[in-house]
Amino acid sequence: MDILTGKVSTDMVRRMGAQQSGSTSCVFCRIVGGEIPARRVHEDDEIIAFDDANPQAPVHTLVVPRIHIPTLNDLGPDHEALVGRIIMVAKGVASTKGLAERGYRLVWNCLAEAGQSVFHLHLHVLGGRSMGWPPG
Repeated sequence: MDILTGKVSTDMVRRMGAQQSGSTSCVFCRIVGGEIPARRVHEDDEIIAFDDANPQAPVHTLVVPRIHIPTLNDLGPDHEALVGRIIMVAKGVASTKGLAERGYRLVWNCLAEAGQSVFHLHLHVLGGRSMGWPPG
């Protein structure tokens, strides 16, 4: 972290990404591992979804891969199927939460300037209220 600006460099984010799932320093790894409680709404061998602890809408659920991938920039061709599954789980969460007919928003943030605060890939499912445009 740059002491003067308080920003995390891209190189530091990549080094943080070298951690494996289960890392004690990644809050989402700790949720995946059961160390930190969360209201889980979906769970399978590759993905978990849980309600956000700091919701920005009446429905705010995070869809998270079990493996630690820091950012969208760290995805490779071998992650294509996983990304598709994350989106399909998000669609299922929206349906389960009663948003499929009303509408919902899916949001990925990549790096701090875009609003990413946890450096473990995750997709936000937001709904239950009208959403403005442009976002942010």
